[in-house]
Amino acid sequence: MNGPGGIWAVVPVKEFGGAKQRLAGLLTAEQRRALAACMVEDVLEALAAVPELAGILVVTEEPVAIALAQRYGAEISTDGAQSGHTGAVAAAARRLVREGRAGMITLPGDIPGVTASEISATLAAHKPAPSFTIVPAHDELGSNAVVVSPPDALPLRFGDNSYFPHLDSARRAGLTPTIIRQPGIAMDIDHPADLDMFLRAKSPRPTRTRTFLEEERPGDAVPWTPARA
Repeated sequence: MNGPGGIWAVVPVKEFGGAKQRLAGLLTAEQRRALAACMVEDVLEALAAVPELAGILVVTEEPVAIALAQRYGAEISTDGAQSGHTGAVAAAARRLVREGRAGMITLPGDIPGVTASEISATLAAHKPAPSFTIVPAHDELGSNAVVVSPPDALPLRFGDNSYFPHLDSARRAGLTPTIIRQPGIAMDIDHPADLDMFLRAKSPRPTRTRTFLEEERPGDAVPWTPARA
């Protein structure tokens, strides 16, 4: 993989106590914490099954996420964990550069439909360093997977509208972006409409997230109704 040290996966995970506030009208705080844990474990399970990866680094201070990371053989870093998604990824990139890693693929912890084959295909499309590969969210606003070689090849800034800015950033760094579309990676769960979209999608593998949502759904006639206080 693109030189010594291989490509490492980086997964920033926020503390579950304030997880998924945009779903507060549909799920209780306890349900949102449980949903966050299910999604993170689905992502880690997929990553752990990717033979091309040299390792997994989870950036978090969330105790449940730390336990899950250890279960799947990932390394844990707290550096940048309180600095938001962008700060966490930047801290991880600096660490990987210090350790001589060849590249980094970073994914969020809320894309439970991701599969190992999608990650492998994304890595296979990634060109020799210096290079940049991106998988956009389904709405072409978010950047749901980014591969950079070396890990600090360009500045990354995540948010609700980061996809096209990342393309611009890569071009300013002299890199031609490789754009890959993967349905599982593209489907993040953040807004209420995402819940039903995720459940309607055909899943190539069983996920804890799907099981959880189907168990918590109030009824079939109205898939999601506001959660009771």
